[in-house]
Amino acid sequence: MPNAPRLRGAALTATAVLLASALAGCGGDSQDEDLSAQELSWKDCPAPSRAEGGGDAPSPLPGGDAWQCATLKAPLDWAEPKGDTIKLALIRAKASGAEDKRIGSLVFNFGGPGGSGVTTLPAFGSEYAKLRTRYDLVSFDPRGVGRSAPVECLNDLQLDVYFEQDGTPDTSAERTALLNNTKEFNAACEENSRKTLPHLRTTDAARDLDLMRQVLGDDKLHYFGISYGTELGGVYAHLFPKNVGRAVFDAVVDPTQNSEQGSLGQAEGFQLALDNFAEDCTSQLTDCPVGDTAQDVRNRIAKLLAELDRNPIPGIGQRLLTQTAATNGIAQALYSKDFWEYLTEGLEQAYDGDGRVLMLLSDSMNGRSENGEYSNIAAANISINCADDKRRYTSADVERKLPEFRAASPLFGDFLAWSMVTCTDWPVAGAADHPDVRATGSAPILVVGNTGDPATPYEGARKMVEALGEGVGVELTYKGQGHGAYDSRNKCVQDAVDGYLLTGKVPAAGTVCS
Repeated sequence: MPNAPRLRGAALTATAVLLASALAGCGGDSQDEDLSAQELSWKDCPAPSRAEGGGDAPSPLPGGDAWQCATLKAPLDWAEPKGDTIKLALIRAKASGAEDKRIGSLVFNFGGPGGSGVTTLPAFGSEYAKLRTRYDLVSFDPRGVGRSAPVECLNDLQLDVYFEQDGTPDTSAERTALLNNTKEFNAACEENSRKTLPHLRTTDAARDLDLMRQVLGDDKLHYFGISYGTELGGVYAHLFPKNVGRAVFDAVVDPTQNSEQGSLGQAEGFQLALDNFAEDCTSQLTDCPVGDTAQDVRNRIAKLLAELDRNPIPGIGQRLLTQTAATNGIAQALYSKDFWEYLTEGLEQAYDGDGRVLMLLSDSMNGRSENGEYSNIAAANISINCADDKRRYTSADVERKLPEFRAASPLFGDFLAWSMVTCTDWPVAGAADHPDVRATGSAPILVVGNTGDPATPYEGARKMVEALGEGVGVELTYKGQGHGAYDSRNKCVQDAVDGYLLTGKVPAAGTVCS
């Protein structure tokens, strides 16, 4: 999952009570036990909880083995490790190869922040079958996410209304509405998750990772981080450099940027991805149904969004496709080249007054299921980002920056500029301008950047390598499209990553795959 929730900008809000006790929230009891000595009780996995997105229990693995789930007890406040505890949800697929060839556990974080690893790992499990020959594949819901002390804000009906609001205000009334809605969202999070919000920083999640490593019985943390998962991995490497085993960062967050710079980088990244989509569509032998030239594609999309700002069109059920929902849906389709056909279909339909496909794409990004229930990805994403980001921006800050954002992306610039007010009234102070990932003494970390990545632009990979420090980061470039590289199924990328994780052989720095 991308860092894209920033791209929702105004599109994220707050919910009323979401089944806190049923979803394993704060334990509340003090404890004197050594949490690193706890034993996990692995059982067949239940169906995903509502906060995880709902659905069916994961299907059996190839060969018939079942996915196994467990809960890990961790301190609510790492400054008081003997105080109250929370439960973190874990999932694993045991190694399929011979026990004497097993390396240990390979822990995945798929990004967001706010994505459920417990639901994502089974969805992509077949992609990692080769890695499973020597590792137990493990993932988890980070604190605040899914089953792990989930943050609660607005309810489903309130979220439907919130996601329809104008995320690119043009008038003083629209600006006031946006700021008020953001304030109400933040207040709802404080009301419903007051005890959890101060303890959702990435440094807290990194300490959870090291506890997980110990309880899983591993001397080193072998790790595969994607998107925000690269930031989490970098923070872990900074805090515990001697505990880093074989680690891969894919779809790399630039650790040197503050939230404003990150949003501006995403504006450039999504514009690049849109340009690549337009060029690809109009270069095919068959006619491109959404434009005659790449510029025509861009012009028609801009015209559509301007019309939706004035007059939304029918979407799904009674909901209308607004400018904000359409922009969100377009962005979601740019995460993978595999989704470009849906973007073409969605644009074709929208030009004819039918917003269903673009709304389905927007719902996917927002965590809304077909039955109208939302996962807690929106609430978790904002809560973690605001806990991490020190800066608090005003509408005046946004107004000053709009020209720069519009220059970066005529389509996404306004949307991402206004996303900077998301944390303005957040009840918890942010930790820092950007994460510290200096990892002197760490084992090599393979850092994979994709030149066509919209959500974590390619330049972030080089910045991560530099920030990790000399002798730690090893850069690999993939000349491709979409968010991330490994799941593109590019053989060069997968051979390099698998080779490092399975044999410890580090690819040559500067390797390029295309």
